[in-house]
Amino acid sequence: MAEELPSALRLTFGKQCRLLRDSLHLSREQVGDSCGVSASMVGAVERAERIPDSQLIKSLDRALKANGLLASAIEGMSVEKYRTFFRDFVVLERQCFLLNAYAPLAIPGLLQTRDYARAIFRMSTAGLTDEQVEKEVEARIERQQVFQRDPRPLLTFVIEQSVLERPIGGREVMREQLEHLLFCARLHFVTVQIMPTARPEHAGLNGYMSLVTTKEHRHVAYLEFPGGSQLISERKRVATLDERYGMLRAQALSPEESAELIEKSMGAL
Repeated sequence: MAEELPSALRLTFGKQCRLLRDSLHLSREQVGDSCGVSASMVGAVERAERIPDSQLIKSLDRALKANGLLASAIEGMSVEKYRTFFRDFVVLERQCFLLNAYAPLAIPGLLQTRDYARAIFRMSTAGLTDEQVEKEVEARIERQQVFQRDPRPLLTFVIEQSVLERPIGGREVMREQLEHLLFCARLHFVTVQIMPTARPEHAGLNGYMSLVTTKEHRHVAYLEFPGGSQLISERKRVATLDERYGMLRAQALSPEESAELIEKSMGAL
């Protein structure tokens, strides 16, 4: 898979770094020494080829006497590691007070283990190098910091039974994944329900869906489907999807029944 073109944020940040460095008559080596990185890293940031982490951004802000100008990009730069179509949703996910998700094909990203996520990216995204796969995995695992936030968000998931039965990554990887899913399901702020395959029809046959309510009571829906995704903020459409998710929860197994099914699926591996 070809690398995405640098975003406007990365291009602007890199240009600002270069202009500030030139105004101070500093070499890349000098800036790199001040920041504890190589001159080539400084050059890569200036050319928008590398995404600087928060520590490097703070160091560049100090070394280039930016007085907070560069540091103001930390929050925006933190989502640059995600693919373009997903970045806006990640920002909302980080701010969520309530998140509801329906997963028809795989364990939701927030509940994935590292090995399961790695297997997903290797199978579903053709052309990624091993290094690119690891970057995708790290970005996905980083999203799970929402579990450590204070106050804790309320998270509910409806997962298709077939997802439990598909040994993505092999039997050992899947067993570990189901153990982790069960652990998450027992957290007091997480609810996991399984949609039984025997259910002849239900309200979630249109694909992956995630509904977010932010602390500011903003309601947003994120949909994934073959060939694309969509972020929806229109009130009526979000309300319709919210009703559909409510139907899904009513049609799924109870949390207790779901936990029993997860344990049964573990035993079958």
